[in-house]
Amino acid sequence: MSTGSETDTRDSTDGVLAEQLLRLTRRLHRIQKHHMEPLGITPAQGRLLRLVSHYGGDRPPRMADLATRLEVVPRAVTTLVDGLEAADCVRRVPDPANRRVIRIELTETGRATLRRLRNARTDAAEEILAPLTAGQREVLGGLLNALTDAPAERRC
Repeated sequence: MSTGSETDTRDSTDGVLAEQLLRLTRRLHRIQKHHMEPLGITPAQGRLLRLVSHYGGDRPPRMADLATRLEVVPRAVTTLVDGLEAADCVRRVPDPANRRVIRIELTETGRATLRRLRNARTDAAEEILAPLTAGQREVLGGLLNALTDAPAERRC
C-alpha cells in the first residue's frame, strides 16, 4: 500500500520528467530549425515532404490524406503545399481516376531538398546528442522506444 508521500514523490518526479521532456523537445525544434534554415523550408514543410515521399510514386497522397496524417486542418496543408510548390519541391496533379481529386507529388527539386533535409536532421541530432557517450545514446534509444511504442491509454 502506498503512502501519500510516495505518491507525492512520484507525482513530483513525473512532473520534473515531463518538464525536462518539454524543454528537450523545444531545444530539438530550435536546433532543427537552425539547421533547416539554409534549405529555405520550415520544419512543418519538412514533415510534409517526408510524408509525401513515403507514399511512393504510383499513388501520391491527396491533400486530405496529408491533413489526416499530419493531424492538422486541411487549410494548414494547403498553406504548406503552396510554399513547397512555390519552391518547386512538390506539384499538384489531378488524379487520373477522378479529375476532381488533386494529389501531391515530389519534384526532382523536392527529392534533392529531402536529401539535404535528412543531412540537416542528422547534423541537428549530432549536435543535441553530443554530450552523450555511445552507451548513453543506446540507453536513451531504448527508453525512447519504450515511450513511443507504449500503447496509448487515451487520446488527446
